Amino acid sequence: MRILGLDPGTATTGYGIVDVEEGELTAVTYGVISTLAKTPMPQRLQQIQQELQQLIDDYQPDSVGIEEVFFGRNVTTAITVGQARGVLLLTVANAGLPIGEYSPPKIKDAVTGYGKADKAQVQLMVRNLLDLEETPRPDDAADGLAVAITHYHYQRFENLYD
Repeated sequence: MRILGLDPGTATTGYGIVDVEEGELTAVTYGVISTLAKTPMPQRLQQIQQELQQLIDDYQPDSVGIEEVFFGRNVTTAITVGQARGVLLLTVANAGLPIGEYSPPKIKDAVTGYGKADKAQVQLMVRNLLDLEETPRPDDAADGLAVAITHYHYQRFENLYD
């Protein structure tokens, strides 16, 4: 099974793709979709859609996990991240792929065993779980891999009840 994990953002959307074979997770690729702040929002969203579609076409994932928007104090940031997340959800839905959505605490818990883990702990566990030589950079790419790992764990659990 191949899983695509997405960490939405308008400036930087992190992604990570993992393969699962007999319960073993292997990183296939990871990185970010970046847009320039000076670019108008419609074109930024279009770029995110086009680059995500290219990832889907190139890597043919079986399912996708996406992080839910964490609503903090900055309403403007939450709205723009929500716009990017909407584009990601639409692109994945148009590709006919199943989607799992996960809150930041669920992702932290699935990867580290502690829902309030800090970013460094999550990155260390992503590196260890995927047996990577170094921590994925930038942080958003590591977050994309964390979402993919989380999606695997939740899908595995759901399959036990099917």
